[in-house]
Amino acid sequence: MPRLGIGFIGSGFITQFHIRSFAGVRNADIKGIWSPHLDHARSTAALAQSEGVGDARAYPSIRAMVADPAIDAIWICGPNFSRLSNIEEITDAIREGVGTLRGIACEKPLARNVAEAEKILRLVQGIRVPTGYLENQVFMPSLVRAKEILWKRGAMCAGRPYLARATEEHGGPHSSWFWRGEAQGGGALNDMMCHAIEATRFMLTDPGKDRSSVRPKNITARTANLKWSQPKYAKAFLAKTGVASNSSERAVEDYASATVEFVDDYDNTLFAELTTSWSYVGPGLRITMELLGPEYSMAFNSLECGPKMFLSREVTARGGEDFVEKQNAEAGLMPIVSNEVSEYGYEAENRHMVQAFLTGQRPLLTFKEGFEVVQLLMTAYMSAEQGRTIECPPQGLASYVPAVACK
Repeated sequence: MPRLGIGFIGSGFITQFHIRSFAGVRNADIKGIWSPHLDHARSTAALAQSEGVGDARAYPSIRAMVADPAIDAIWICGPNFSRLSNIEEITDAIREGVGTLRGIACEKPLARNVAEAEKILRLVQGIRVPTGYLENQVFMPSLVRAKEILWKRGAMCAGRPYLARATEEHGGPHSSWFWRGEAQGGGALNDMMCHAIEATRFMLTDPGKDRSSVRPKNITARTANLKWSQPKYAKAFLAKTGVASNSSERAVEDYASATVEFVDDYDNTLFAELTTSWSYVGPGLRITMELLGPEYSMAFNSLECGPKMFLSREVTARGGEDFVEKQNAEAGLMPIVSNEVSEYGYEAENRHMVQAFLTGQRPLLTFKEGFEVVQLLMTAYMSAEQGRTIECPPQGLASYVPAVACK
């Protein structure tokens, strides 16, 4: 049975999340890690070895990884500001005959803006290598199963769902570059609404139809600085990260909301209501989804699944994330997300991508879909800046950069 040798670009949090998920992925081995920091690449390669998911080693360059016959596909998981340059190095190496690949997968978002995303699309189209867009929430077992049952029972009897609501919230990213608009491409909207946009569209799409059967019509969005621009929190944040979050030149939004109006093949009006924030105070990362139709509804909350544990104030511990990602507390009533890489969809996502690249089948999501998500994110920023509803796609989108990303 053929196996896929995978190389990772990036060695940080999300790469390590993916690595742990490969314990549940067959027919693949993690063979390499590249990072601009060689020591980080070596430690992350050691993690892959210790997890038993491949004899990974650190590579001196992306070009060297492409050149190695052991590497069949590359997962791009570095920071947003390096997406385009990483793709350029891969495509340059392939065009020059240095090596070949069976696939390239990229974490969300595909790019910081539409111009970058368009260039990425052109580059990969020029080398004719299959692509996959890594959006884990459309592979979350709870949501996949809920969609299956809801469409089979509720929609078949009473009619299609017409309203989806999604939130993703936590207390803020760990890495300081997320808080620099020019590096990340924006703030909480760009970082997390990419999940909500794709997940709600997935839930609203008839399982028997293509994603394009649900088309965006317009977007109404708002952004705000609710917490981290307050002097008390800005001071603490500056001491921790070196980023002045309360400076008018540096501030990025820690809250965003949007309403997306869609239409389906029969011109039915559908709505997605999306909320994201880096100012949520709770046990940790919270993902919610609701789906509503004529005679039914579905609700999901990632913090209300699985066991809970209560620890009194007499129990003290160092800060960590052993209960839940982006954990905010060590005591009280705490939910336990028992297998995050599975429950958040990373295992199923990576199984899907590996199988697609091995068999030559088109993945559920490719760079084309990633490009469309970037278009919707930038339209949301336009709406928030102009204070009005924006039709999709708006004029000037190809050259638009959010004000918060112009530093």
